[in-house]
Amino acid sequence: MYFYDNVRSMILRKRVAPVVLSGTVHPDFERVRATFQAGFDSGEEWGGSVAVWHAGELVVDLWGGLADVERGRVWERDTLATVFSCTKGLVALAFLMLADREQLDYGAPVARYWPEFAAQGKGAITVRTLLNHRAGLLGLSEPITLDDIAARPEHVAAVLARQTPHWTPGEDQGYHAVTYGLFAAELFRRIAGESLGSFLRREVAQPLGADIHLGLPVEHETRVAVNYPVTTRERLTKIVPKALASDSTEGRVYRSVLRGGDAARAFAHPRELGPAGVQNFNTRRVHALELPWGNGIANARGLCRVFAALANGGELDGVRLVRPEAIEPVMRERGWSERDRVLNKPVGWSLGFLKENPGLFAAHAEGFGHAGAGGSLAWADPLDRVAIGYAMNKMDHMIRSPRALALCAAVRESVARRR
Repeated sequence: MYFYDNVRSMILRKRVAPVVLSGTVHPDFERVRATFQAGFDSGEEWGGSVAVWHAGELVVDLWGGLADVERGRVWERDTLATVFSCTKGLVALAFLMLADREQLDYGAPVARYWPEFAAQGKGAITVRTLLNHRAGLLGLSEPITLDDIAARPEHVAAVLARQTPHWTPGEDQGYHAVTYGLFAAELFRRIAGESLGSFLRREVAQPLGADIHLGLPVEHETRVAVNYPVTTRERLTKIVPKALASDSTEGRVYRSVLRGGDAARAFAHPRELGPAGVQNFNTRRVHALELPWGNGIANARGLCRVFAALANGGELDGVRLVRPEAIEPVMRERGWSERDRVLNKPVGWSLGFLKENPGLFAAHAEGFGHAGAGGSLAWADPLDRVAIGYAMNKMDHMIRSPRALALCAAVRESVARRR
């Protein structure tokens, strides 16, 4: 872990002049540029991109910093990054598209599409309950590995089917950090007859021209930025004190992990990608797999383009993903908990899309999308017709990254002034 402290020192030593951002920004959104720049000036941002769409136009498209600090590789216009749980927002979109095509009923039992799922008292769990993190299936009692996912999908499906709910389905909520993607992958395959990655590539990325990937083709590997977890200094000065005494969201989550609570269960398997294995997300092996909970690879422009379509009634530049009426339930419905059993904060989901209180990411409760570990974000607010994508390579230890929150605040202020 000391390597990452050395990387930070390397950045600070080399930074004799401020990072110069590349790209374009509409004058009405200059505050977003200034906020993004401030992250680099403070040393908190190492490399990244941010994009904002509003009312029919791309008003922010910026990038800067380093994609690989050790080698001095700069962040280019087409640089990609692992966006972690923003992947779940793309997965939720894939299910929404199936539902809009009448191939899926959110109110139907999962077992209608996947009969073996009914084992261990799970027969009444609906698709909506599963996708909204309310099924009680937040962890696995049997370990699985990346090799299992890559080469033994039947074994993984059997392990999932044998899982017993951790609470009465529908009566509580706990972020299914990993299992969301595991269950979603098998359910989607049962319904659509193909993988989530192949569907998203053909039905979303290619028609929209959006640079998003679930299962990265090898020809794009050289474009991926190196992901940097929190440094040892940050662990000692920020995480440890919060774990010991803080009643903050982060403090509660860290203690749950240390005590083997729900947060520990949610991230336990596969162990190669648990809290101690974040560096494995930098490997070609992980990039090539389809891990629908956390290994989506994209840039801000790609994420923004997808969620701009959702902020615009389901269509962008002549490409329709879903009908406007399919988006209405996502805006209106909201499974919610004032203290999620894993995230230990007020949060909810709607048909698999993350929902947050107004003023966090968007101005309205009708907004939706998904945040990713460390700070990445993909969000749509159909009421303001605004979408934001944010991708970076220096992870933050906060549950909701202050850098992402600052960018969203700047977007909200810019939109409000534009009215």
